[in-house]
Amino acid sequence: MIGDTMTLLSLLGRIMRYFLLRPETLFLLCISLALWSYFFHTDEVKTIVKSSRDAVKMVKGKVAEMMMNDRLGGLDVLDAEFSKTWEFKNNNVAVYSIQGRRDHMEDRFEVLTDLVNRSHPSIFAIFDGHGGEVRSWCAHLHVFLWSVSQAAADYVKAHLPESLKQQLQAYEREKKDSSLSHPSILEQRILAVDRDMVEKFSASHDEAGTTCLVALLSDRELTVANVGDSRGVLCDKDGNAVALSHDHKPYQLKERKRIKRAGGFISFNGSWRVQGILAMSRSLGDYPLKNLNVVIPDPDILTFDLDKLQPEFMILASDGLWDAFSNEEAVRFVRERLDEPHFGAKSIVLQSFYRGCPDNITVMVVKFKSSSGTKTGE
Repeated sequence: MIGDTMTLLSLLGRIMRYFLLRPETLFLLCISLALWSYFFHTDEVKTIVKSSRDAVKMVKGKVAEMMMNDRLGGLDVLDAEFSKTWEFKNNNVAVYSIQGRRDHMEDRFEVLTDLVNRSHPSIFAIFDGHGGEVRSWCAHLHVFLWSVSQAAADYVKAHLPESLKQQLQAYEREKKDSSLSHPSILEQRILAVDRDMVEKFSASHDEAGTTCLVALLSDRELTVANVGDSRGVLCDKDGNAVALSHDHKPYQLKERKRIKRAGGFISFNGSWRVQGILAMSRSLGDYPLKNLNVVIPDPDILTFDLDKLQPEFMILASDGLWDAFSNEEAVRFVRERLDEPHFGAKSIVLQSFYRGCPDNITVMVVKFKSSSGTKTGE
């Protein structure tokens, strides 16, 4: 009886080795899994996975926060760990930015205000550069790739805010006779900078690009334009998180359909990527993908009534923050730290680092009202 059982098991083992472990069988299995992943991946599945990850991050974050508070106050002692750190503070806005675990710093930010003459709305912007994914496997090009991604963010920082300021000043002088508006001006200037950038960078074969998140703040209105996966969120009078922008990711149904109509595809390589290259579906620059029309520069623009929302503050940040925090968690975290010198920006950046964020992290916090209830900038 035992001998018959052993013979049967031996026969089953030989069958498995012969049929299941053959190279042809393994190859077909891999192809089937890849096709299933491509055709049946849905936004619902992505949402479930993201929710699970957020829950894990929240638990880790609570432990990390306790550790941070035990470390000599948890903040200044860490500065030596970052090869590059930027700080900015002026009236109602504070920025804290770190290179973090990346070899180079690719984030940029800009703040342009005129609180005295009020010649234009205040301009707040975040740019997160990226570059050379197509050739990133070539180790000897590492320094070159970093330099072009820097050039992308630097180019947009140098050209977009200033051109916006000039056109907004002209608009404010001729507002009554103008057919323009803050959203239309934002769209025009962003698309114009992208056209100039693509032309310039394609001539020198610089394949770099950048995100673009810009907020225009006037007395009663907030207008936010977004291209890419930097993100803005606002805290209203009740402490609720109000999304100011929505990430442009390849796995989103709207973006996926647009890419497919253009003849492109998305594939998974650590994250979903356009043509297997770019982890966002819209950007400034990235001329090879622009030429294929699979990546576009069109901004999503939203306008918010400040009288209705009566906001306390807003957060503008590169995706390094949003890899570690949800919108709601970030609002709660910063709201508890608005009395700190950087309005909570420094604390949340360092907390993101503690949670294991591998990216550059830049956070801008803009307070709308002081404790006495005065308007922004007063």
